[in-house]
Amino acid sequence: MAPCRGFLQFFAFLGSMFLIMMFRWDTLPEMRAEGIHQLQELRKKLLREMCDGDRDAFTEGKHSLDDLSDKELENLIVDDKHCIIYCYIPKVACTNWKRVMFVLNQTEPYPDPMSTSGDLVHEYSTLTHLNSFPRAEIKAKLKHYTKFLFVRDPFTRLISAYRDKFQRRNEYFYLNFARDILRLYGNLTNPPQTVDKAFASGVHPSFYNFILYLLDPQTEKKQPFEPHWRQMYRQCHPCLIQYDFVGHQETLQQDAGQLLKMLKLEDDIKFPPSYENMTSPASVLDWFSTVPLEDRRKLYELYERDFRLFGYRRPGELLDG
Repeated sequence: MAPCRGFLQFFAFLGSMFLIMMFRWDTLPEMRAEGIHQLQELRKKLLREMCDGDRDAFTEGKHSLDDLSDKELENLIVDDKHCIIYCYIPKVACTNWKRVMFVLNQTEPYPDPMSTSGDLVHEYSTLTHLNSFPRAEIKAKLKHYTKFLFVRDPFTRLISAYRDKFQRRNEYFYLNFARDILRLYGNLTNPPQTVDKAFASGVHPSFYNFILYLLDPQTEKKQPFEPHWRQMYRQCHPCLIQYDFVGHQETLQQDAGQLLKMLKLEDDIKFPPSYENMTSPASVLDWFSTVPLEDRRKLYELYERDFRLFGYRRPGELLDG
């Protein structure tokens, strides 16, 4: 477990938010290393402040780990060899972090994480999950192990989920989600029966169809949000679990390097290189151009807790009209 470090006490809440959002990376390497550390401390400080300020809202009335079901702990992956717990969030580099967790349980020297199939690491039984242990052991591991998660701008994450699950041929998501979305929000009384027929005819839910599905109160009444668009705080419970490291997709490579160094693994394993985020701020505006202002505001309310907890700014250019 990495030793606790002093927090930057002189930053007020708004100052923390400003620095998290406006931090620049075009500094000298030695300054960048110090800046990355400071930014990490600010993220954790903000998370504590938000949780302390409105804990019931961010925990949905749960007061301790005892209130979380085994199902609610399914996203936490355990590496007993290195005393690490990783909470994965779909559409936030989770395939590559699962690869890393898988490789760390192999014999040294560790193979390249990219040599491990993405399909393999997404099989539930491939990795050790926290909820497979007795409750007393769960609490002990959460107390003593190094815990980390990675998060992402909530709206960009939704766009990524839509593109991945509805614009690409995906039989599971077509049969279980897309057909209902097309029927309920796309004015198609009888959508194609198979994903092959749908793609052959160019039929798939529009981005606005997807947003309407998320905003419909009946969606969550039928079943909890699917993990690819479920709110991040509801998957990792950051107000009930004290994370030692909060990484951001937007600074993935820098954060990955810092985390591996903190874990004293920087010489043993390299985090896979990532491509630039394809969803630029200008592209986000384009995606939401088909979504009416009132629905954008409702969507922000639906994901507001993720924005606030993890230091993402309110997108005024989308919401203020």
